[in-house]
Amino acid sequence: MFFIGDKVVYPPHGAGIIETIEEREVLGATQSYYVLRICYGGLKVLVPVEKISGNGLRQVSSPEKIEEVFDILKMADLPWEENWNRRYRANMEKVKSGNICYVAEVVRSLAGRDVYKGLAAGEKKMLDYARQILISEIMLVEGWEEQQALSTLEKAISQ
Repeated sequence: MFFIGDKVVYPPHGAGIIETIEEREVLGATQSYYVLRICYGGLKVLVPVEKISGNGLRQVSSPEKIEEVFDILKMADLPWEENWNRRYRANMEKVKSGNICYVAEVVRSLAGRDVYKGLAAGEKKMLDYARQILISEIMLVEGWEEQQALSTLEKAISQ
């Protein structure tokens, strides 16, 4: 159970703060929803309270975990899967997992591939999506503004 004001991560959209808990009627059934304000982009998202175990909603990471993320971003990349479809599916699974370290691996891998070989349109979109998820959580954990989180992330990738 989460409460108003909790800092959480909703894997499909990133990190945000629970603004309210509302009752809404959908298809004749009344349900409780967490209303999240995602910090990167200001999006508001409704997440059913009853289904939090299945949708990956979790508390934001610790500052130590964010340090681990930056260490992952600085690592040399492993060889890439040459088959675009397999590489895309594997990366999408990592992003959807909600595990911030897996998302950092995807950002590192795709950013590195973009420098050396370029990315297909789908992978560029995935890189932007994964980067947004990382930035949103970094912003909440570190208390940084968007630009500071973005520049620190870019600096780590380029090392």
